[in-house]
Amino acid sequence: MAIKNALLVDDSKVARFALSKLLESRDMEVNMAGSAEEALDFLNNDNRPDVIFMDHLMPGMNGVEAIKAIKGNPDTAAIPIIMCTSKKSSNFMEEAKNFGVYNILTKPPHTDGLHLILDQLDRDVAEGTLPEPPEPGSADLLDIKDDELLNIPGDASVEMTMKADDDAPAPASGASSVVPLTSDLIEQIARSAVKTHINNRLHELLSSLFDEQFDHLKRALDESRSKQEKTLEERLDRMTSLIEDRTKHLRDEVAAEVNLNLARELADLKKSLQRNSGFTSEHMAELKDHITSVQTIDTEFWQTLQSEAIQQAHEISRETAEDIAQRTIDLFVAQQRSASSRVYTIGLAVSLSIFSVGIAWLSGLFG
Repeated sequence: MAIKNALLVDDSKVARFALSKLLESRDMEVNMAGSAEEALDFLNNDNRPDVIFMDHLMPGMNGVEAIKAIKGNPDTAAIPIIMCTSKKSSNFMEEAKNFGVYNILTKPPHTDGLHLILDQLDRDVAEGTLPEPPEPGSADLLDIKDDELLNIPGDASVEMTMKADDDAPAPASGASSVVPLTSDLIEQIARSAVKTHINNRLHELLSSLFDEQFDHLKRALDESRSKQEKTLEERLDRMTSLIEDRTKHLRDEVAAEVNLNLARELADLKKSLQRNSGFTSEHMAELKDHITSVQTIDTEFWQTLQSEAIQQAHEISRETAEDIAQRTIDLFVAQQRSASSRVYTIGLAVSLSIFSVGIAWLSGLFG
């Protein structure tokens, strides 16, 4: 949806409240101004609503003058304006649109009519078909008087006459339109003036009544909210205190129970340690006997080990001596054998030499 926020300009809190509720039902953000001057200040602060709902008749600057100021400012001229008025004249609506008003919303507003106008505005904004703002210097429009409600021509003059007779001659054609000021016309004008005055006064009274009721209701709601908050705070404080007290008692009870159980456990453990820890005289006697037996075993073991070691040493010494003697004998025998073999070899060599010499001599003799 292209239309997301709106500015409501109306001096009546009743009208602003009613219209704001209708707009908020369409998920629109709504800003409000109680006068045309306040609305212009809002726009001069660089606030740009998607649409402006402008009341027609307001004290001070009225809606027509406000629209002239908005459309005459290039920064705000493109903002579509919907005029809120009780006038339903076709001439008024046509002149308002020519003046730059996007559409007319009759007061009091109705949901269906408001939705139709906003849906059309949303389509025009989305499609870029919004009407162009009027050029500066346009004719002063929207100055429609209450005379149009009496169906009196704009160029007519008023002539004081008696009550019109049925057989009175009609004015000649082409002559200026003269409306005789008859008693019926005076009565009609008086009724219109009284009706307008009563409506305006009733509107003022209703607005004042609504303002008073609204302020009273707001004060009542604020007081009720304050009382509720105070009551809720007191109840929360009491509940917090109660919870803290119960928690404290519960914590104390739990702590006492835990301490009691721990004390019991520690007492049982102490008794168990007393029964199972430390050396009694019986334990000492048993330990002494055990040490004595161990010492006896160790003495016997070492004596046996010592005797066996001495015996093994003797055997090793004997075996070593026998081995040395045997090696000495073998070495001597080997030396003797070596000496005998050398003598035998020398003798054999000498014998072979003599034999060879003898052979050679013999060979020489017989040769």
